[in-house]
Amino acid sequence: MTTTTRSLARKSGRRGFTLVEVLISAGLSAFILAGVLSTFLFLGRSGANMQSYSDMESEARRGLELFAQDVRQASSITWSSEISITLTVNATSITYSYDSAQGVFSRNGFPLIKGVASDSFSLRAFNVAGIEMPVSTAAERTAANAATKQLQLSLQASRTKTTAATATNTVLSARFILRNKHVTA
Repeated sequence: MTTTTRSLARKSGRRGFTLVEVLISAGLSAFILAGVLSTFLFLGRSGANMQSYSDMESEARRGLELFAQDVRQASSITWSSEISITLTVNATSITYSYDSAQGVFSRNGFPLIKGVASDSFSLRAFNVAGIEMPVSTAAERTAANAATKQLQLSLQASRTKTTAATATNTVLSARFILRNKHVTA
């Protein structure tokens, strides 16, 4: 009987990868990993940007709804400046003002809309005929106190997150009518 043994030095299978194979697989893995990571970061930034838009939209909507409700119920208006008014609603004074240093539109000192650009904010007065009235001087504001029948608010808000681009939102309200204020033409 004859037995044959194979020599360990002459094994027919390969034991490992060559250096070229390792380098190619490492390069492909790095390329795929970079693609996955950049997609992940892009989705994260997009999500943060969408959150900024959503926050601004809901804040602006709530602020405008409260402003509209007060304007519609107001029986009188007093213009303090071009960016500040006081409405009388059910014998209660409600002041709406804009602080350009902080970029905040507020109601009785409570912030309604934050991040408002100083050059974009305006309160506009209209008489009963729908004609815009100037309110830049004290005399014009005094005349507007008696003749204002409609108000319109416009502003541009923005939010900046460290991981996303700046999100901006332009708000232009409808003209709100002071329903309880008696004005004759």
